[in-house]
Amino acid sequence: MVIEIHEVKSKKELKEFIWFGINLYKNCEFAAPPLMMDDLLNLTKGSNPALDFCETAYFVAKKNGKIAGRIAAIINPVANETWNEKKARFGWVDFIDDDAVSNALFDAAIAWAKSKGMHEICGPLGFTDFDPEGLLIEGYDKPSTLATIYNYPYYVKHIEDYGFEKEIDWKEYLITIPEVFPEKYFRIAEIVKQKYKLRSLHFKSRKEVVANYANKIFDLLNLCYKDLYGFAKLSEKQIAFYIKLYFSFFRLDTISIVVDEKDDVVALGIAMPSFTKALQKAKGNLFPFGWFYMLRALQKNDIVDLYLMAVHPDYQSKGVNSIMFADIMPNAAKNGYKFAESNPELETNMKMSSQWGSFENVNHKRRRAYIKTI
Repeated sequence: MVIEIHEVKSKKELKEFIWFGINLYKNCEFAAPPLMMDDLLNLTKGSNPALDFCETAYFVAKKNGKIAGRIAAIINPVANETWNEKKARFGWVDFIDDDAVSNALFDAAIAWAKSKGMHEICGPLGFTDFDPEGLLIEGYDKPSTLATIYNYPYYVKHIEDYGFEKEIDWKEYLITIPEVFPEKYFRIAEIVKQKYKLRSLHFKSRKEVVANYANKIFDLLNLCYKDLYGFAKLSEKQIAFYIKLYFSFFRLDTISIVVDEKDDVVALGIAMPSFTKALQKAKGNLFPFGWFYMLRALQKNDIVDLYLMAVHPDYQSKGVNSIMFADIMPNAAKNGYKFAESNPELETNMKMSSQWGSFENVNHKRRRAYIKTI
């Protein structure tokens, strides 16, 4: 049977591209489908500043006249210049269990990438590290999170049969939040604060965080993440975009910001209640009831997702993470959270994964970026 490939050109076609990915998982109890409006914002030029410089092509595969798969082909020239590469990326890849469909999608993405002079293609990746990345290869029976991709197990065979090979893996941990936080962490946190003249901040409003520290937070992230796989420094417009997108709905009692004597941010931990169940109930729509499910998730939850953790290179391996844990973990227990999701951590980032050793934890998911020479 002939599979037809169409490049997305209109807003209507882009919405169909997005809805295919949401609807493919509408009956999956473990997927956390994104909100349609979020993906539309992220994938539309003029809305997402990454598209001011990234080149993209979105393709759908049709079988019997119906969409049976989708893929986004991406070139991030900032990342390529940073790493001295000629790489294209693929992301937003979903397909039914049909080799003809998946092969046609990868054929289209690779033909486009080669026409742009690229030598390799890798993924699943997005425009930046703030997009979901990595194909799930272990943990299919575990709930996904707002920040991650869920995919059916058959994706792995399709991608590997096509000739893709492993480039790097991410691990994800489920951490049990202790009902009584170990007293030693409080002691260590106070010692570290005094030794390095640091202080942990407390806020009365989100506006206070955004006005005084949001840009400093992203300056720290750009510094701490610069050597991590695929990272590209965020522009001022991208930083403003992410501040507006993410800094409007976190809880003040699930963040930790540590500053030095100059009031510069040297460490941060940002966590939010899990939105997995809310996203499942919303089924891609914020209205009429999706907003209610999201709001309720902020107020009543037993899982907290750890979205961002970073420590300035000058303060790493000096116990500064104990300050963040002393801020976040006791509040988490007090508010009824029983578990914390680490979200993806690169398998090479041993400093990050080693910090969970003081808590009961399990490495319950793994995801992978694949690569292929073209």
